[in-house]
Amino acid sequence: MSRPPRVSILMPVRNEAQYLPAALDSLFRQTLPDWELVVIDDGSTDATPALLAAAALRDPRVRAKRCEGGGLVAALNEGLAACRAPLIARMDGDDITHPRRLELQANLLDAEPGTGLVACAFRHFPRPALKQGMLAYEAWQNGLHDHEIIMRDLFVESPFVHPSVMMRHDLLVGVGGYRDCGWPEDYDLWLRMAAAGVRFARLEQPLFFWRDHPERATRIKAEYAATAFRACKLHHLVPGFLAGRKSVVMAGAGLEGRAWQRLLAAEGIGVSRWLDVDPRKIGRQLHGAPVIHPHQLCLSGEKMLVAIGVRGAREEFRRLASPLGLREGLDFICVA
Repeated sequence: MSRPPRVSILMPVRNEAQYLPAALDSLFRQTLPDWELVVIDDGSTDATPALLAAAALRDPRVRAKRCEGGGLVAALNEGLAACRAPLIARMDGDDITHPRRLELQANLLDAEPGTGLVACAFRHFPRPALKQGMLAYEAWQNGLHDHEIIMRDLFVESPFVHPSVMMRHDLLVGVGGYRDCGWPEDYDLWLRMAAAGVRFARLEQPLFFWRDHPERATRIKAEYAATAFRACKLHHLVPGFLAGRKSVVMAGAGLEGRAWQRLLAAEGIGVSRWLDVDPRKIGRQLHGAPVIHPHQLCLSGEKMLVAIGVRGAREEFRRLASPLGLREGLDFICVA
């Protein structure tokens, strides 16, 4: 067998014929030539198999394998088992990657042996139809420049676009690969990696282009709905930040905070007090607990979740928390 390549590109696909040629062309233009593409075709019924066969004939670095509709997680794990390189780059069949992406991500991991995963800045496309929420998510994620800021916002949302990352193969396998738990498989992976002490990095150059279209999995699959994200967050918070807790303080008495209250109650964790700045709510009772202003707060060893869904309110809460001596990650965690 020939020596392993420097990078294995892991790509699960299903019915990607419309966009796959552009994705493949972006890989063939990479400035780092020492890669293999491991494609798992999860039961495509369109022209995807023919396109992959043609790509493999064109370039022996392309290795395609078909499986029959086992789903994304099964395809990812099957592909991972076939990857030979020490570095794993993710890629999807409907996106485009910058010619220097693999080179720059691999160089960073080579130069920083203590880093286990490197992402990069990204841009949605096509731009004209993008809604404000997508643009805000893009700006937020691209602003997570280093490990400390990524860890600070780890429970806000997924800090990485999955097909934009490069990871060390042994670390990915060491945390158990991908899991099918009914919530985002990538976000679950980032949280397990963080719990295992993996260090993250991000290249600030926009090296990945994330195609937005109506059939994108993040738009149509239940695993990527807000309820699934909350369930994933709580699953990882319970043995960590919330270990042994029977109650928490909840910052935010709006829809997001109340959604968290219901989820926590199912785990036997109550809300002892609600924090809010809306004068119409302060002084009232919500689910048997008082609503107070942040300046009335004294934690006394309690933990707090910040579930404020209004855009910009998270940073405002951080400005309020600092003079109160509240330490992020120790006293409170932002979950929205």
